[in-house]
Amino acid sequence: MLYLDNAATTAVRPEVLEAMLPFLTRRFGNPSSHHTVGEDAAAALADARARIARVLGMRASDIVFTSGGTEANNLAVKGIAVAAMLQRGARHVVTSPIEHESILESVDHLVRVHGFERTLVPVDALGRLSPDDVAGALRDDTALVSIGYANNEVGTVQDAAALVAVTQGRGIPLHLDAVQAAGWLPLDRSSHGADALSLAGHKLGAPKGTGLLAVRGRIPLEPLLHGGGQERGRRSGTEDVAGAVGLATALELAERERAVEAAALSALRDDFIARVLTAVPSARLTGDPGKRLPATASFTFAGTSGEAVLLELERRGVVSSSGSACAAGSDEPSHVLVALGVAPEVAQTAVRFTFPHGRREALTPVADAVAASVAAVGSGG
Repeated sequence: MLYLDNAATTAVRPEVLEAMLPFLTRRFGNPSSHHTVGEDAAAALADARARIARVLGMRASDIVFTSGGTEANNLAVKGIAVAAMLQRGARHVVTSPIEHESILESVDHLVRVHGFERTLVPVDALGRLSPDDVAGALRDDTALVSIGYANNEVGTVQDAAALVAVTQGRGIPLHLDAVQAAGWLPLDRSSHGADALSLAGHKLGAPKGTGLLAVRGRIPLEPLLHGGGQERGRRSGTEDVAGAVGLATALELAERERAVEAAALSALRDDFIARVLTAVPSARLTGDPGKRLPATASFTFAGTSGEAVLLELERRGVVSSSGSACAAGSDEPSHVLVALGVAPEVAQTAVRFTFPHGRREALTPVADAVAASVAAVGSGG
């Protein structure tokens, strides 16, 4: 079985598991405990925080450990926006219609519960945001701009530095959802300039349930969780030391390998895309052909059922997906594809392939399986 749904989750890397194991067994202390066992755990947590900060080009004190990308996005959107509301009465947020549900639903919460107004800046047919359009959406009472660095369904990469230049000129914080970008795009703050950035460990070889929000210390942040005041009061709850160590290890490995992996996978991806488009007349690539994640290829196959194509592919030994795992089971067409101008009935034919780190073999057999699966579904057989 060939697993090509790595945007949904990845396997835990052996090096990550090895680094975590001591903190799941003999070094099991609570980092808030004031004795030698707790102090050992606290030292490991501080070391993981510092290692992550070095990769991100931020201060260790900027790192807030979370349970994953969804919590990190919730903390960024709600935490920054509510703090701005409390400090200066700001009640306006800017985002786009192609964001992950954890951002869009957090913005909806701000509107329903706190009386915020939202502006959804449209994207073009390739999923790209215009910095000029974002600039035009900003207001004096804008609390936050929250944008995905790279889209989880179609793989389009935004020009984060250009967007930050627009927001910084107005003194408005920009949050970058980098959950899909980790391991593929530069994360050092010098390359993008964002004020806050979200990551999820299970997208880059760490366990599910691990993640972080990196937020500059000067940005006020209202906590979502209250209690013992861990994470400098920004996220109460006993920290998962083993998870933090695993996340730091995975992030360091991904960054170390990023340039080689991105180049290798981009070449395989482009060959795969060309073969599918040649072999399947109904295939249409979604997202930006050039400015896309190195390991993502997504298509629509008009006149078919995306779910039927997925089942046929799995029968042939290829596991992929129709898009975001967080929207699995929904009968609604992808909100991302609809925002790109894809007709709803065509959006429901989407199939996404996301390739693993370390892949070096040509994807020709997968392209052949795609062509055969679409043909089988289209013929009813």
